Amino acid sequence: MDLSQKDWTKQLEQDNNSVVLDVRTDDEVSLGIIPNALHIDIYRGQGFIEELSKLDKSKNYYVYCKSGGRSRQACAIMNQLGFDNAYNLEGGISEWQGEIAHQ
Repeated sequence: MDLSQKDWTKQLEQDNNSVVLDVRTDDEVSLGIIPNALHIDIYRGQGFIEELSKLDKSKNYYVYCKSGGRSRQACAIMNQLGFDNAYNLEGGISEWQGEIAHQ
C-alpha cells in the first residue's frame, strides 16, 4: 500500500508494532538512513527474499528506497510472502522531511 510522506509518518508514529525497512543499496545507505531502519538491499535478489523470510510477519513494515519505486516492488514481494502490512513511502527518502542518521 502506497502512503504519502505525511500519512506514512503519521501512521508510523502511532504504530507500536512497526519496523522501518530500507531497501536501498549499501552506497545509498552510506549517505544517510531513517533512524533505526533495518537495511535489506532489494538488489540482492534471492538473498533479499531469504532475509525477508526471517522477519516477523505479525509486524507492520514501513518500506522506503530513494524515490519509491523499489520500495513499492518490495511491498509487493512482501505481500506475496504473506506479510499483510507493508507500507510504501511515496517519493522515498528523496522527499523525506524527518530525521536522517549517518552511519
